[in-house]
Amino acid sequence: MGFLSRCRVLVTGGASFIGSHLVLALLEAGAMVTVADNFSSGSMENLSEVAEDVRVVRTDLRWPDAARSATKGAEMVFHLAAAHGGRGYIDTHPATCAENMLLDQQVYRAALEAGVDKVVFASSACVYPGPLQEDPTAHRALREDLVGPPYDPDGMYGMAKLTGELALRAMVREHAMSAAICRYFTAYGPRCGESHAILAMIARAFVGTDPFEVWGTGEQVRTWIYVEDVVRMTLLAAERIDNGDAVNIATEEEVTVRQAAELVLRTTGHRAELKTRPEMPTGPLYRTANTDLARKLLGYTPVVPLSEGVRRTVDWYFATKDRDDVARTLDQRLFERGESAPVR
Repeated sequence: MGFLSRCRVLVTGGASFIGSHLVLALLEAGAMVTVADNFSSGSMENLSEVAEDVRVVRTDLRWPDAARSATKGAEMVFHLAAAHGGRGYIDTHPATCAENMLLDQQVYRAALEAGVDKVVFASSACVYPGPLQEDPTAHRALREDLVGPPYDPDGMYGMAKLTGELALRAMVREHAMSAAICRYFTAYGPRCGESHAILAMIARAFVGTDPFEVWGTGEQVRTWIYVEDVVRMTLLAAERIDNGDAVNIATEEEVTVRQAAELVLRTTGHRAELKTRPEMPTGPLYRTANTDLARKLLGYTPVVPLSEGVRRTVDWYFATKDRDDVARTLDQRLFERGESAPVR
């Protein structure tokens, strides 16, 4: 990716899950990277292998001065910072998720004032209308142009991401800013938190829970995408999209939550009885992506199947986590995203 060579890049939220993987890929492409993060979910451990090659700024981008300072001198901004997490988090922290609207506006305005060439925004499948995702028998894969009036996003988190998309497109129209929007679908992989379903399952297997709980009926359908593919597609979007178009960052490998749980059990060798919890946060019944536009614009489709991605994630989790610590804190981890409070 020659367009990134010597490019001055800011990654907001760059110490967190996807952000830290993106930082590594940017450095490998020759970019000069600054990370701005409040460490509410990220950690320096996530950047340990590149700590000497990246500038890290601990800051809260909701504050105008902080956003201006972080974007100063940047040529490209990958805006991943957000209050976000898995279903356990976003369903129980709507007020915090609403603050993403403020965060996005501060970053966009600061990028405009700093003369940034392009903003790449990490959006979400949560922007899609809820009614389109309630009938598993309809097999309606979500296509980018299905987001439109009257709008009906998934909760406050989806509303904030939708607002972020619309505001960025307004900046493109009014100020000729270059931008790309990446709609992430159910990403997972090393450094992901346990509030996300796949990591919650791996954590339960790690500590040997029996019965093995699955939130919802287990019949919810998802298209999980491994973080390596997420990063590759994000970089291609940065290279090839300028007009603020949104593209699904997703795979078309449809899997039920029950099937994913069974895969985790097989991969970890944990034997337990599956117990469904329909009363717990579950999200839409049927969330799958149409990836035709990604193939057209990016020329790429994900290459890591769920079975391989789960194996890699299990290997990482079992090698890096402490069983006693996970067992003691798992209930909290299912609903939270980090321990640190935001700082200015």
